[in-house]
Amino acid sequence: MLVVPPRAGGRRRRPARRALSTEFPLSHPQPPVADSQPVVRTLHGDEVADPYSWVRDRDDPRVLPLLEAENAYTAAMTAPMEALQDTLFDEIRSRIQESDLSVPWRRHGWWYQVRTLEGLSYPVHVRRPDDGSGTGPDLDAPESVLLDENIVAEGHDYSRVGAAAVSPDGSRLAWSVDHEGDEAHTLRIRDLVTGLDGEEAIAGTSYALAWAADSATVFYTTLDATQRPHQVWRHVVGADPATDVLVVEEPDERFFVDVGANRSGDWILVAMHSAVTSEAWLLDAHRPTDPLTLVAARQQGVEYHVEAHVERLFILSNAAGADDFALYETSAETPGPESWEIVVPHVPGVRLDDVDALRDHLVIHLRRDGVTALRVVDLTTRTSREFDLPEEVGTVSPGVNEEFDTATYRFTYQSLVTPPSVFDEDLDTARRVLRKQQPVLGGYSPHGFETRRVWATADDGTQVPISLVHRRGLARDGSAPCLLYGYGAYEASMDPWFSAARLSLLERGWVWAIAHVRGGGELGRRWYEDGKLLAKPHSFSDFVAAARHLIDAGYTAPDRLVARGGSAGGLLMGGVANLAPELFRAVIAEVPFVDPVNTLLDPSLPLTVTEWEEWGNPAADAEVYRCIRGYSPYENVRPEPYPTILATAGFEDPRVGYHEPAKWVQQLRAVTTGEQPVLLRTELGAGHAGPSGRYDAWRDEAFVLAFAIHAVDAGT
Repeated sequence: MLVVPPRAGGRRRRPARRALSTEFPLSHPQPPVADSQPVVRTLHGDEVADPYSWVRDRDDPRVLPLLEAENAYTAAMTAPMEALQDTLFDEIRSRIQESDLSVPWRRHGWWYQVRTLEGLSYPVHVRRPDDGSGTGPDLDAPESVLLDENIVAEGHDYSRVGAAAVSPDGSRLAWSVDHEGDEAHTLRIRDLVTGLDGEEAIAGTSYALAWAADSATVFYTTLDATQRPHQVWRHVVGADPATDVLVVEEPDERFFVDVGANRSGDWILVAMHSAVTSEAWLLDAHRPTDPLTLVAARQQGVEYHVEAHVERLFILSNAAGADDFALYETSAETPGPESWEIVVPHVPGVRLDDVDALRDHLVIHLRRDGVTALRVVDLTTRTSREFDLPEEVGTVSPGVNEEFDTATYRFTYQSLVTPPSVFDEDLDTARRVLRKQQPVLGGYSPHGFETRRVWATADDGTQVPISLVHRRGLARDGSAPCLLYGYGAYEASMDPWFSAARLSLLERGWVWAIAHVRGGGELGRRWYEDGKLLAKPHSFSDFVAAARHLIDAGYTAPDRLVARGGSAGGLLMGGVANLAPELFRAVIAEVPFVDPVNTLLDPSLPLTVTEWEEWGNPAADAEVYRCIRGYSPYENVRPEPYPTILATAGFEDPRVGYHEPAKWVQQLRAVTTGEQPVLLRTELGAGHAGPSGRYDAWRDEAFVLAFAIHAVDAGT
């Protein structure tokens, strides 16, 4: 692990902190005030009041007017930044090549692409037949449109395609769409010869789809009352959905169900997974009505992922104490653990994340010392090598690789300064071809910026990595504004990514940084486990340590520092606002999980039961309850000055209920002793991911960036 030593010369002087101005808006409208009707809960001997519990009832006639009033208040308070928001939106749009075409990928004799057109919000999915050589599409053949998402979105304020899968023979498209934002999709089957959808419309489906080899049978998953995918169904094209066959149902509310087909098209895989436990079943795709075959019975705390070949299975698992996972091989005929043979052994600190099986090669996705990597294994010689990567701090990830019988592997590389770049690599010769780099219009040059990784020291001595980017030649005198981003949950890694929108901050002299706090997966399974359950407080103290490091190293100052995170990262934002409000000028918490105690006590809410293995069950365990109670943002608002706060919500959000940020904002306003504004902006027609169209998403990002800039400028 790289540790950056302290600079010689002892303490260094920083500019004195500027007084925080309260002049965020040009005028001061009064914020909405919700009724406080405390519901008192006694649990494990602790009596706690929930003053805004009624906000959770979306049918309460006071709820919608409250959210609308909050939106009006936020609009009034942020009116002074409207011109800046328009400027930022124009900047974002000017850097993006609006009419664009993805690199084509091959599948079963067809070449597929995704097209975007200037002025249209959604992509268009197209294809052409192979030119006969297997190396590219026939450009003389007419391009056929599989799915135009702009047409799908007509007449709807929100539209997001959930899944789209072409049948093996290329004649049909199974696709689903959500028009509410609640992630419940309607599944349809399109005839790709006529371009018409069949009469079947299957509501309440999730994201998973799989075609059988006959191109007439499709498998899909459905949602239960808590929005959990819990069933797999089998549908025959053209049949009445009422006659569909239930293949499997998962009664354990901790487990999600998934279904998919392998790359060769020989197998359908059904997976059940909780936060810490897996179980997988196998079905011959050529015999779709056969019963499922169990791979390995679930064992609490044991996870495994199956990648099917033709007659072999490759299995990533943490069984037998392999915390960072090992790769095994077994026969599809005898898939049980007693037959597993090691392909890549467990190496502590080298996390094996995933594997792709091609006919003659495996490509393993892994991470080491917080950096992603790809390793290819030759299935004939069993020799292996890792892909060469161009920068110390960057991210490599798999591209679209739908062909099984190929020795070419597509991957994407990007960093905080390098736009996403699509490469094809010959797995036998290591010859690499750049197929496309995302265009960045307006004369962008990565040489104008610097990116690096630095390390902060947490309270317990743990070294916490920070990835950052800024203009080349930045004066480290504390004068630069900085946005510090964090997530830190579910073993999700916030690997460095490129953003054209971020350039609007960087070109204004901002530093942009990611705090890779514990709870994420950047440094392997131990890094994750050291930031979940009873160890969750490490996520908050790590983020604070990262903020202090950036300040102490002269990258920024407290009145120039903005924190940002969403969802579980929004919980992180609420936690650090309570833990160290003096370090931040502003905090941006998007769809934040800020009321974890009350949510985790209510198993009727979406995701609650499945989340107990991530956060703990406060009803069942007093120690867990007191831990969550100790960091819950809503429960721990204190009478002290808070930074300027922007919270966002989605009224249809099934992952983090709109009521969590709504309650938190009310509690903040009621308790804070400061005068900084606390704002809530709710998308009344969207869910967890916010607006669905790209122009609306760019405008939404422009609003957030304008808020950050304006918050800092208001303090100067």
